[in-house]
Amino acid sequence: MTNPAPPRTAARQASREEAAPGTPRNPVKITDPRAMRALAHPARIAIMEHLALEGPATATDCAEFAGLSPSACSYHLRALARYGFVEEDRTTAADGRHRPWRALAVAFDLASVSDQPRAARPAARMLLQAARSRSDQIRAAYEEREAAFPRQWREAGGWVQDVLHVTPAELEQFRREVAELSARYRRLDPGDRTAEVRRVLVVLDLVPWFDPSDTKDSQ
Repeated sequence: MTNPAPPRTAARQASREEAAPGTPRNPVKITDPRAMRALAHPARIAIMEHLALEGPATATDCAEFAGLSPSACSYHLRALARYGFVEEDRTTAADGRHRPWRALAVAFDLASVSDQPRAARPAARMLLQAARSRSDQIRAAYEEREAAFPRQWREAGGWVQDVLHVTPAELEQFRREVAELSARYRRLDPGDRTAEVRRVLVVLDLVPWFDPSDTKDSQ
């Protein structure tokens, strides 16, 4: 749910201004180290995933997804609410006894750790590690049960690695094009999903594969 933010171009910024804050086209930028630490918890990341993907839910609903007790989930929801990640959504309550919560954002920007103020770097690193750990957890759960999945899903999915030779501007363009392609299939609104649709995790990791000193000719 967190991605280091790429450099901003005028076209990219204009595109973001058209989208609501917290949506994939206009992620909320996290700059407060306290907010980073609040989100950098496996259970809270799982809760945010559930609210973002399924819509408003009670602590009991979230607890089943996150593998927690309802009371523990309530504690984590209140912690997320303190930093504006979630809020109570009484408009969707079935009755006075239910307290649904909703995500206030489904996408976040986190600048690279080295671009953070020195005091914020440990919290930023913690949040990135927590997000990557969540991805690894989902991958490991699939690999443990891979043989039980239908062949068409096993053949369609899988791990892909490639290499690019690009300029910084081309890498930003590549990232933007991948994001635009992903948007066609994201379907965050459950009403947009047909009976055949299933959820698939996509991780795009763009890692410079050269020595930092090898940039003198491109400055």
